[in-house]
Amino acid sequence: LPTLMMMYVIFGFSAQDADTSGNLSMNLSCKVIEIGNDVFKKGLDERQIEHYAAKIEHPLRKIAHMTEYFILALTVSLPFHVYGLRGLPLMLAAGIVCVAFAAGDEYHQSFVAGRGPSVTDVGIDSVGVFLGILSVQILCWIFFVSARAAKKNTYIEKASGS
Repeated sequence: LPTLMMMYVIFGFSAQDADTSGNLSMNLSCKVIEIGNDVFKKGLDERQIEHYAAKIEHPLRKIAHMTEYFILALTVSLPFHVYGLRGLPLMLAAGIVCVAFAAGDEYHQSFVAGRGPSVTDVGIDSVGVFLGILSVQILCWIFFVSARAAKKNTYIEKASGS
């Protein structure tokens, strides 16, 4: 269910026409600059905020792409890991699902007004996918190793009569 919800969110963002998507990105960029202005007490006026927001809008869009697919990869790979898929097979299975969705999503954008598919965006999405899958592998390895060690210590204590 979390995977389907994340796919729905990504699909929803991709279904926005170019103007709506651009306005959302610019508004978010302005918010980021406004927060930075407040935190660092820079005293920027509205024109300066818009100037700096325009400079960060493109990188912020790409970070959003990576973040969406990072979360998607978490929701895809965690159940695979729980049900026993580990290592390279996990990376391949979850990677194929997520990257195929990214490619399909970019194709979907070719039908949206003012938008088009981008191989670069699939590449950026794939970086988020890789980082998400790697995060699941590392966190689950740490968690399961700790759980096995605790279980082993309990078994040794019982066996030694402590």
